[in-house]
Amino acid sequence: MREAWPIWFAPRGRRLAALALPALLLAGCLGDQTSLLPGNAAHDGEIAPPITTVQRAADQEHQRLLAAFGGEYRAPRTRAALDEIVKRLARTSDGQIGAYEITILNSPAVNAFALPNGRLYVTRGLLALANDTSEIASVLAHEIGHVTAQHAAQRAEKEAESALVSQVASQVLKNPTQGAAVLAGSKLSLARFSRQQEFEADRISVTSLARAGYDPYGASRFLTTLGRNTAFRAAGQNQSAEDKRLDMLATHPQTPERIAAVTTAARQIAAPGLGEHDAGSWLNAIEGLAYGEDPRDGVARGRRYVNSTLRIAFTAPEGFSLEAAQDMVIGVSANGAQALRFDSVKLKSDQTLESYVAAGWIEGVATTGIEKTEMGGQPAVTAHGKGTDWMFRLAAVQFGDRVYRFILAARGSSDPERQMRSIVDSFRTLTPAEAQAARPLRIRIVAANAGDTVASMAEHMPEQDRPVELFQLLNGLDRDAALTPGRRYKVIGE
Repeated sequence: MREAWPIWFAPRGRRLAALALPALLLAGCLGDQTSLLPGNAAHDGEIAPPITTVQRAADQEHQRLLAAFGGEYRAPRTRAALDEIVKRLARTSDGQIGAYEITILNSPAVNAFALPNGRLYVTRGLLALANDTSEIASVLAHEIGHVTAQHAAQRAEKEAESALVSQVASQVLKNPTQGAAVLAGSKLSLARFSRQQEFEADRISVTSLARAGYDPYGASRFLTTLGRNTAFRAAGQNQSAEDKRLDMLATHPQTPERIAAVTTAARQIAAPGLGEHDAGSWLNAIEGLAYGEDPRDGVARGRRYVNSTLRIAFTAPEGFSLEAAQDMVIGVSANGAQALRFDSVKLKSDQTLESYVAAGWIEGVATTGIEKTEMGGQPAVTAHGKGTDWMFRLAAVQFGDRVYRFILAARGSSDPERQMRSIVDSFRTLTPAEAQAARPLRIRIVAANAGDTVASMAEHMPEQDRPVELFQLLNGLDRDAALTPGRRYKVIGE
């Protein structure tokens, strides 16, 4: 069993999954944050038609989603392509509710959502993985399927039933073993219900694709890429795909199960190769789309982190890989023996930097060896500490009433003093011109020349980790696939 990380090294994916979005919302059908969220109840004493309550809740969840996923990303060419696909799907779908409205979320996460009123959401991270019109249409058809099948309302009813069962089990049943069995059965029933909804939305997606004239096999191709993306990210976090395998209580089926189901459904409709799968128009639609983190929230490229809003930059020690979120940066060494966290807090009015560090900010760890220093020309303090299983080096730099904190932890008895010193020495403030020059990476479309290989095309992405694997992932290529001269492929660059 893998030894647990300290709680304050929570990975970003788990943090996003924990965001409170209480909603009448069908969420996370494709990414790692997979949850079908229940509906908001009307306020006590409120008298209003149900549709008004539904619309109010939908408007609230729209704002919550924008806040949680970086706001709306404006890309007129991409939005126009998505609007056209949605119109084609809507004309042929069952249970049409009226006009659908799509929003691109400014997030590198791979996910899609739908509200019961027809609002659809896709992240730009998801858009980057699709390779033709039928693949992205399969995602939108899946979300529309959830709406037309009224899965959100069904799930809310099922969750209310599950809550009642839980209440009975906890308050009525006096036998702990019997109570646990009832609770487990209730959770399993809810999980099975959720998986059934996903399979139904997948089936609706394949049928809708064919009716709208798209290649029905686009769904299986995109789900295959989705599975490869999960494995790619897991490998980058020193975790195997098996470590992230969904358990029996997961709300979504295993990706291989879904691929098998949509492939079977497509075979019942048509042979492979029929229907539109226009790669050219889709690549034109997403060329120039931002890829990865937004520099305003902070960008991690290899070992280097840059935040244009805070106007700061630093470099992690050799062998580390960084992952940036809006409120923190997490780093892990290649061998998994060391971990880094960077975040910020606000000083209280009566606190100095030294008193804050001396008070200790890691539960159960005594802070010792406090020394004044400078980081990037700003006042700073370093310290160290020891926990049960970890050795710590700490550094804090002050900007006004805010403190930017580095925590470097090493498993066992090894002292990460040298690695922390390299971080302190690398920390610097950006000039206004440097901050303005920090731009997001973008999707670029490059035609392959005769003699080009996966390796040579991956050279267009020198700042990316594992560029060969990433190139294959982005373009839906098998490991041994040869490139076609003249064909256009996605690469990542400035």
